[in-house]
Amino acid sequence: MTMNRAILLLFFPFILSCGSDTQRTYTIADDITFLADDALGGRETGTEGEQKAAHYIADRMKHIELEPKGNAGSYFQTFTFKPSNDPHEEVKFIDAGNGTTTGTNVVGYIDNGANKTVIIGAHYDHLGFGGRGSLHRGENAVHNGADDNASGVAVMLQLADRLKEGNKGSNYLFIAFSGEEMGLLGSNFYSKNATIDLSKANFMINMDMVGRLKPEKTLAIHGTGTARIWPQVLNSVNKDFDLVLKESGIGPSDHTSFYLQDIPVLHFFTGQHEDYHKPSDDHEKLNYEGMQAISDYILEIITELDDDPKLTFKKTKNESEQVPRFKVALGVIPDYLFDGNGMRIDGISEDKPAQKAGLEKGDIVVKLGKHEVTDMMSYMKALSTFEEGMTTMVTVNRNGEEVEKEVTFLKSN
Repeated sequence: MTMNRAILLLFFPFILSCGSDTQRTYTIADDITFLADDALGGRETGTEGEQKAAHYIADRMKHIELEPKGNAGSYFQTFTFKPSNDPHEEVKFIDAGNGTTTGTNVVGYIDNGANKTVIIGAHYDHLGFGGRGSLHRGENAVHNGADDNASGVAVMLQLADRLKEGNKGSNYLFIAFSGEEMGLLGSNFYSKNATIDLSKANFMINMDMVGRLKPEKTLAIHGTGTARIWPQVLNSVNKDFDLVLKESGIGPSDHTSFYLQDIPVLHFFTGQHEDYHKPSDDHEKLNYEGMQAISDYILEIITELDDDPKLTFKKTKNESEQVPRFKVALGVIPDYLFDGNGMRIDGISEDKPAQKAGLEKGDIVVKLGKHEVTDMMSYMKALSTFEEGMTTMVTVNRNGEEVEKEVTFLKSN
């Protein structure tokens, strides 16, 4: 936590008024420090904290001299919906009234007079004081969402600043989405109520959780099957990262909304961690050099394609439809960036079956009961065969040795 709440609220108008000062230079750290402060109350969609974040982002876009591309000549595009307690119920956008919530997308544009447009987006909303989606156990607390997703917004704003003076072969649309944590609402709304002609959209880049690059520099990129040229471009300009490429254009972030409009997409992601959806996701834990490297890499990708013709969209297999339903949980955070044999554990939840069985961070699950585990999908398929209260043996690779532990499953939350 970086700043006393009362002090930040007192000086908030001053911060915004200074945003138009063209002499001010902003860093990725500046933007994250502001967005992930307690004073914004976790930036939950429809709250005062979300509005403060929206106005900060709009002021930053104005400082960069982006053209407002929201509604009515502003940077803001609002959308209204009625929240539901059923996570499987499709949210419908409606007129404002009793019991409704209004979210705000923030939209800026660089018009280079080109015949194609690159869309660059990141969601800025988070979980407020917890509620549905939080993995925190205990009293309500501010979920600052530094990695999720102040990190993506900060990189997006830096890219806007860098693209303002270069790469004239495309126009650029920058969108900070709200409502992502409630079901990709802001991106869904924008993709169906766009303020530009989406038929000219060349591709969409989404940055969601890019703040925790690990020492081995593993970077996951999803959507690499949505245009044939993606693997070639991503590998040819890569100098810094161990890339994990995932083909599907469908995933739990805002690129999905644009993929469903037949637009090639890429989603950049540095992996899940033990602070995910918890109050401890704070700015002090981020890798700022890693975010700068990701910004540089994305700029190289955009530059490589600047003079090329518009990409051809390609449908991909919907991997999310293949995910089996399971009734129990092991109580681990998988390492989604691991591409070796098995499922590597990146974190252990307190008082859950894995901890009670003696599993450790870094263990690689290779067998669950009689089921071989070769990757994340086979792990989930194996998990789906168990019921609450069942006991089985789990085999892990621990520092090159196979270790067996007995685990008793609890109900999945």
